[in-house]
Amino acid sequence: MRAAVLYDVDDVRIEERDVPALAEGDLLVQTRASGICTGDVMGWYVKRKAPLVLGHEPAGVVAALGPGAPALDDDGVPFAPGDRVFAHHHAPCFACAACAREDYVQCPTWRATKIVPGGLAEYFRVPAANGRDTLRRPGRGSCADGALVEPLACVMKSLRRGRVRDGDAVLVIGLGVMGLMHVAAALDRGARVFGSDFNETRRTLAAKLGATVAHPDAIGAELRRATEGRGADVVICGPGAPGPLRDALPLTAAGGTVVMFTPLEPGVAFDFDANDLYFRDLHLVASYSCGPNDTREALAAIARGAVTAERLGATFYPLEEAGTAYAALRDAKIVKPIVTFDPSLFG
Repeated sequence: MRAAVLYDVDDVRIEERDVPALAEGDLLVQTRASGICTGDVMGWYVKRKAPLVLGHEPAGVVAALGPGAPALDDDGVPFAPGDRVFAHHHAPCFACAACAREDYVQCPTWRATKIVPGGLAEYFRVPAANGRDTLRRPGRGSCADGALVEPLACVMKSLRRGRVRDGDAVLVIGLGVMGLMHVAAALDRGARVFGSDFNETRRTLAAKLGATVAHPDAIGAELRRATEGRGADVVICGPGAPGPLRDALPLTAAGGTVVMFTPLEPGVAFDFDANDLYFRDLHLVASYSCGPNDTREALAAIARGAVTAERLGATFYPLEEAGTAYAALRDAKIVKPIVTFDPSLFG
């Protein structure tokens, strides 16, 4: 089978790999679509993993079952060939202290599990442990939409960590694909959404989704005007840099929350006025990846059309152009690349 292998941020190769062998309880999934994640273009982050088969946002169709006992979903229902599925690349044990708190990403099993070899391959293996966060996709909807489950689930966790409620003023800093998904999902929750980005094309896409948008130099005045000077109840900070995080704090209303959605490079410091944080009762929280509760919420939002590949302005590439897709995302020439294995985008 063919797979897209990343050796460096400017070196993605299409290689032949063996179709993964299956153990008891495993699934073999034929990939129909898989997104390329913005995290995969953070050089410091991805270089420590290279070489690797790209892709942890896959949607596909069950092609085969492992020997012995059948693979089961979270409800104990066996999977079958032909099932349309999304498979999370990590899955928790549901039994440890972290899982009891629903801190699934801190579960040792979650951190140890993965799909093999990755989503940008013609087939991938879903280990038995991952079956509990492998979801059947509805019969309607494109496989490209199915490839949005994992990134949208990260957004759902972010909004939950930010305590976004109906009627809240939510500011999204950075309107790349994750920012746009925050816009769409927060609007779906009934929030008033504002967005800022230096890129005019991204601001236009966010405005089409329903956000009030402005250049970063003007967003503060726009936000204060719209909220009678309060600021945003929740600020989602997308860029992984100290500057935007510092900018987020004065834009946050007293008692509000800043969500750090992207990590800073190791060793990079973030300094802020702790006195202001204290006396305005601000919450500064991180939101890393997602768990099974979030993937289910994301799948439901996609099924009702709140977030789709079309609404996000996704760009589609065949597998042989995965390197081109990666470079286009890395250079901010496109918003969201999705590699498809089915020209019809359905399956």
